[in-house]
Amino acid sequence: MQLRPVIGIPCDVKQIGKWNFHAVGEKYIQAVQDSVGDVILLPALADQSVLQRLLTLVDGVFLPGSYSNIDPKWYGGAAAREGTLQDAARDHTTLPLIVDLIDKGIPLLGVCRGLQEINVALGGTLHPHLQEIPSFLDHREPDNQPIEVQYDDAHAVNLHADSLLMLWLATGQQQHVVNSLHQQGVKSLAPGLSIEATAPDGLIEAFRIDAAPLFGYAVQWHPEWLYGQKPLSIAIFKAFHEACMQYKLHKQQKESF
Repeated sequence: MQLRPVIGIPCDVKQIGKWNFHAVGEKYIQAVQDSVGDVILLPALADQSVLQRLLTLVDGVFLPGSYSNIDPKWYGGAAAREGTLQDAARDHTTLPLIVDLIDKGIPLLGVCRGLQEINVALGGTLHPHLQEIPSFLDHREPDNQPIEVQYDDAHAVNLHADSLLMLWLATGQQQHVVNSLHQQGVKSLAPGLSIEATAPDGLIEAFRIDAAPLFGYAVQWHPEWLYGQKPLSIAIFKAFHEACMQYKLHKQQKESF
């Protein structure tokens, strides 16, 4: 039997009808299952004692995107506008969890909201509505368009010459084109994070977690879309897989003593 790492994905909490449901977008599960390892869903119960028990089962954690925005109270921002979709259960689950994952050395990959969560959890701040700031592009997807149009390439990103992503790609190419489906973005970068890539307007599009011993990375775009076709996606998921396997093997060696 092939040895595969186990990847935990925290859930959103969504109201369907009168009831709350835990949910993760299928596209995230499929990309991780195919490119990294077997998936288990982590409930957004805001109970860190439950999560501590579940973390013994995983070899990596993937923070997916979501329609919801982080409550600005977590980074000292003004109250969210009326009608802004939020997910208090996910905020209370993932934001404390991120620091613990880094301390434990568990590989961590964040995408879109996941990038924003890592930045906020470590002390950074966000712009809640980038499209209203003249110096920034409108990073939202086009309304009322088919999914393949919304997730199509939207703008360039420039990789820093010393970035891990440049190392993983091994092509020497610094400029790539990515999709863009968000309105929140990094305002101030948290201590302990290093910029890996920026958009033409200067928005941070990727960063690494300096203290992560094996892997701590986040991107603002959606690498799960066409994950087997896009060079950036292939490189990111491959590096994440290798780190999760390394963590798994090290954990097994410790358990054997």
